[in-house]
Amino acid sequence: MRAGLVELLTADPEIEIAGEAVTGRQAVELACRVCPDVVLMDVRMPDLDGIEATRELTRAAPDIRVLILTTFEQDDYIFGALRAGASGFLLKRARPEELIAAVHTIAGGDSLLSPSITRRVIDRMAQQPTPELGNQSKLAGLTPREREVFDLTARGLSNREIAEVLTIEESTIKTHVKRILMKLDLRDRIQIVIFAYEIGVNPLTR
Repeated sequence: MRAGLVELLTADPEIEIAGEAVTGRQAVELACRVCPDVVLMDVRMPDLDGIEATRELTRAAPDIRVLILTTFEQDDYIFGALRAGASGFLLKRARPEELIAAVHTIAGGDSLLSPSITRRVIDRMAQQPTPELGNQSKLAGLTPREREVFDLTARGLSNREIAEVLTIEESTIKTHVKRILMKLDLRDRIQIVIFAYEIGVNPLTR
């Protein structure tokens, strides 16, 4: 599998393979040493599973972004990976062009957040009986426009889609998202979705 990924990714002249690891523990140690832009992380690995490896890696090296690449589309894996700090979740059956595009997307600082994954995160969070309502006070620091962007992002909309809804430039949306992340101390737009449902905010009922 790794050999196939290397062959696929190196076909793109903008992608350089920084290293390979067999286990989750090796992945964390190697990534911290070579500092790649993106780590493709499996879920099921010996020594340390991919979710825990992602958690350790994002804590030790916050600038390294993790793309989970797995065969298993299970809620526990999706939710666990996103909570651990992954910037995206892709199935191994994805087309080659989708994988290459995903690497570029995450390397560029964005996240892979499809409406279907958003829906599953929402459904999972709905099972949590006690939202952390105290954290809603953090939203008070957002401007009215930032709150609109926050709500739409939490629904899984892309910057382009939000720009169409609000009838403003996509570049302006990107600026709003950056300010929201900074004010709420969040890593990326995936964490906006998780944060929204952890504190009991449901933008689907706006």
